[in-house]
Amino acid sequence: MGKADFLSPKAISNRIKAKGLQKLRWYCQMCQKQCRDENGFKCHCMSESHQRQLLLASENPTKFLDYFSDEFKSDFLELLRRRFGTKRVHNNIVYNEYISHREHVHMNSTKWETLTEFTKWLGREGLCKVDETPKGWYVQYVDRDPETIRRQEEQARKKKQDLDDEERSAKFIEEQVRRGRTEAEQEDPVYTELKRENEEEKVAFNLSAPVASSSKSSSVLGASALKASASSSSVKRKDTSSSSDSRAEKKKKSALEEIIEMEERKKKKETSVRTDYWLQPNIVVKIVTKKLGEKYHKKKAVVMEVQDRYAAVVKMVGTGDKLKLDQNHLETVIPAPGKRVLILNGPYRDTEAVLEGIDEKRFSATLTLDSGHRKGDRVDVAYEDFSKLA
Repeated sequence: MGKADFLSPKAISNRIKAKGLQKLRWYCQMCQKQCRDENGFKCHCMSESHQRQLLLASENPTKFLDYFSDEFKSDFLELLRRRFGTKRVHNNIVYNEYISHREHVHMNSTKWETLTEFTKWLGREGLCKVDETPKGWYVQYVDRDPETIRRQEEQARKKKQDLDDEERSAKFIEEQVRRGRTEAEQEDPVYTELKRENEEEKVAFNLSAPVASSSKSSSVLGASALKASASSSSVKRKDTSSSSDSRAEKKKKSALEEIIEMEERKKKKETSVRTDYWLQPNIVVKIVTKKLGEKYHKKKAVVMEVQDRYAAVVKMVGTGDKLKLDQNHLETVIPAPGKRVLILNGPYRDTEAVLEGIDEKRFSATLTLDSGHRKGDRVDVAYEDFSKLA
């Protein structure tokens, strides 16, 4: 018999058959044969080949049922993982895409009678997260790949570290606000109004002061010339002793003033060494601006190049993206104790050091200098004056 003509009934039926999207009840899973109508399926069931397959299945029906069920489950989950990932999706959408494949395993050959029953089974086994809504059942694939679990743990660790940095900065801000409030309270005196609770009550002021008594003055006036001279000499001694005490006090005050002046000179020297720019190459910084979106906010980067002192070209840690940012959009990164850092500002600028410990109350860290003429010395440096080396 020759080939059917173009668009003839035979050619059209062959094309429909090739698609494999005909009625499910006319498909034989044991023989993997799709019939076009009820008569064809009836003829197939009466054929010798189909009878042989039924004899094989009757010997061990559980084996074939489990085999088809495992094939259906693995193909369904593989499609859900590759096509939708871990997104929440309607189960009918996944099933319709699954049965569009010609060689798929039909559900009537598995141990599940309906798609809803299969979806519930996936939820009980923990293979997917399932939930029922007025629109139907939704499934979400649970990825248990070791590489994916490791990546999720690493992301959780980075998120926790970022939260620790945020808490540290929040504590620093709270401490500064508390100090400012206490200083403001100490500087501003509180004045209260003088009120009298009872109108008949008298208001008394105690303005007592050490005054020479009249008896003492009379005794001095009535004393002899010798006693008068003695008293005058004692007064002179008291005057001289009081003048010497005042001189000693002046000396003490001058020494205190000298110490204060030395401290002020030291502070002026340190402030003269400090600059308003701190960016250096090969340090790790954190992006604090939200203008670039959540993709880069609170993410760490390495300074590759410094331009015009206040701008830097940074390379993102993990993604490798390169950005050009101002130093106002960046902040320093405090590593774990024992890691190497670079001092960015102050009298020890451009000096490499090792982080020994952190003083959270003073918002500073103890560093051991690892370069320069003061190598080996321990110094206290504020958080914002050093950063982790890349």
